[in-house]
Amino acid sequence: MDAVARAAEAMRRRPPGALTVKGDRDMASALDYEIERDIRELLRTATPEIGFLGEEHGVSGAGDMQWVLDPIDGTANFVRGIPLCAVSLGLLHRSEAVLGVIELPFLGNRYAAAQGDGATVDGKPIQVSRTDRLSEAIVAIGDYAVGEDAPAKNELRLALTARLAESVQRVRMTGTAALDLAWLAEGKLDAALTLSNHPWDMAAGVAIAREAGAQVVDWDGTRHGANSSMTLGVTPALIDDTLGLLRDAGRQ
Repeated sequence: MDAVARAAEAMRRRPPGALTVKGDRDMASALDYEIERDIRELLRTATPEIGFLGEEHGVSGAGDMQWVLDPIDGTANFVRGIPLCAVSLGLLHRSEAVLGVIELPFLGNRYAAAQGDGATVDGKPIQVSRTDRLSEAIVAIGDYAVGEDAPAKNELRLALTARLAESVQRVRMTGTAALDLAWLAEGKLDAALTLSNHPWDMAAGVAIAREAGAQVVDWDGTRHGANSSMTLGVTPALIDDTLGLLRDAGRQ
């Protein structure tokens, strides 16, 4: 909680700074790097026995336990002043997300969960929605791919978007997987579908969504882990229908 609060306060008080191009249409701000260095050192001092994986500076330490940080999830939004961005800090035990804290600095909410303890927003318990019809579902889909092989990767994303548009109440693309999973946990969304899996984007949100009652799986319906290829979080009554849409999209 202290680490995430510290990062969120930096986002509220400081500008993005200079941008570093990491690849085709992919960037990080100076503040991404600064927050990650600060939180890495804070956690190294507080929990020296736990390793650390950050989006910008990679891995340090070793062992079965690992902190996983996205200092600013939704950097493109943050740089443009769009308030849909988050700090996302998760804890992995081997490949299992067992703890997560997500703060939305410009929306004023903090989500948290630890395995077996339930999920909260601002200290109040939350649960996923009870939506049981796709026609009533609001579904978030992750950003389209950029960089190498983006056209090939986007074939499935575009096909799934088309299937969703035919079937669900509304499709949303917020630009931050952490926010999508937090809103799934709170019942604002009925599914959060990201057709990729970077641990720093997903670990905290997976822990929170699961503790709120969501099913979080890979593309084939198996339990999601750090090595999964996709991150599909869905309210339980819609899991079979959602996987069916993904299979249909993959056959196009």
